[in-house]
This record gives sequence, structure tokens and C-alpha cells, in this order.
Amino acid sequence: MIAHSSTVDRGRPPATPSAAAARDLTKTYGAGDTAVPALRGVTADFRRGTFTAVMGPSGSGKSTFMHCLAGLDRPTGGQAFIGGEDISALGDRQLTRVRRDRIGFVFQSFNLLPTLTAVQNILLPLDLAGRPADPARLAAVVDSLQLGDRLTHRPAELSGGQQQRVAIARALVTGPEVVFADEPTGALDSRTAAALLGFLRRSSRELGQTIVMVTHDPIAAAYADRALLLSDGRIVDELSDPTAETVLGAMRGLAA
Repeated sequence: MIAHSSTVDRGRPPATPSAAAARDLTKTYGAGDTAVPALRGVTADFRRGTFTAVMGPSGSGKSTFMHCLAGLDRPTGGQAFIGGEDISALGDRQLTRVRRDRIGFVFQSFNLLPTLTAVQNILLPLDLAGRPADPARLAAVVDSLQLGDRLTHRPAELSGGQQQRVAIARALVTGPEVVFADEPTGALDSRTAAALLGFLRRSSRELGQTIVMVTHDPIAAAYADRALLLSDGRIVDELSDPTAETVLGAMRGLAA
């Protein structure tokens, strides 16, 4: 039995707020005869300090789920919570503030500004928000991601893996309640991807960061504490302490 579908109250956030939570999320694109349901009542919790992989075949709704949960897209129905606050009920200005101050994003494209050094790129969200950097937090993030000797380098002087680590540091330095990563290793070779996933796992275990990662790769999912599998807009399986083999078996079961 999958705990998230049977032991949570679908109408309310958890009594002790998770870093993020979904309650009966639905998302439909289009209307009438052309309506396409992408999410069909997804309920899940993401506890603080955990690393979750969200998986599923193409068209399963995994990216839509992340975008709704992170406030990048509005659900058609249901609720998305960040730290106990229902962000699906917020106006555009409030939602922008939540995304800026309480959520970190890591995407397949690094989105670094080429004229800024690594440390300037890392600190950019704080500069835009007019917030001072926490020196201890910055030092911990830089140390965890092994970027200490690359801080004065510009993106063109960094490898792809180093650029992605800078992007992760930028997402972590604000101390967000949750970091959403959408296929963060998609543009990397296997060795660099493995190192990067190790950094994400350490960020969760050493910095207490909550991470939600969308991936299609069973090897990437094996770095997470658990894997949620989506199919046709629903969560159909949950794996604790996933391995590449157990994830691949579950994915094959979906295909069958």
C-alpha cells in the first residue's frame, strides 16, 4: 500500500508542515473535446531534509507535477503547499515572492550569466532580493559542492559539470525550503552526472536540504531516498531506498 494515498488528509497540509506537499492536484490542458488531463488527483508529501526522485514514462505528468508544486504552473484543481502555505491560492505577486525567497530551481540548462563570476552567479538571487548572504551558509554550500577554487572563474572558464554545480549552489545559497531539479544531469556525461548526483545527496544529508528531482534515469533515481512513479497523471508506486535495479523493474512493470 502506498502511504501517501491512504494516510494523509487530502484537504489539509500535514499537521507538521512538510517542505512541500500536494493535495489532490489536477491539471488539464485545453477544454471540451480537446482537453488533455496531465494530473489526475496527485497527493504526496516531501519531508524536510529528504531527496525524492519523481519518475515516469514520457507523458506521465512528472514535469507538470513539479511545475505545479513549485509554483511555475497553476493547477486546475487541488492544492500545492510550500512549508504549509497553500501557494495555489496566491496571487501572482505573492507567488513570485515565494518562488524567489523559498524555492530553489535547478534545470538541465545552467542559466548562468556569462559576464559574472561563479560567486557572483551564486549570489545573484540574494542580490536581486536585496538580502545579504549568510557567510556560513555560503561557505557550507561552496565546500559541499567543491567550488572553492572556481569562485572567480566565469562560466566560459568552467566545465559543464562545474557550471551545473554553480547552478546548484545558486539554488541552495538562499536556504530555500525546497529545491526542485528538472533533469539536472541531462546535459552531462555519466561521470560528471554521478559526481553531481553525489553532491545533491550530500546537500540533503549534510545541509538538510529538501530536494525534489524529476528524472527519467534509474541510475539517477538511485541517489535519492525514495522514488515516486507516475503514470497517466497518477502516482502508481513509491520505492524507499531505490536502486537502479528496483527502479528499472518498476518502470518495466509500468510499460507492461
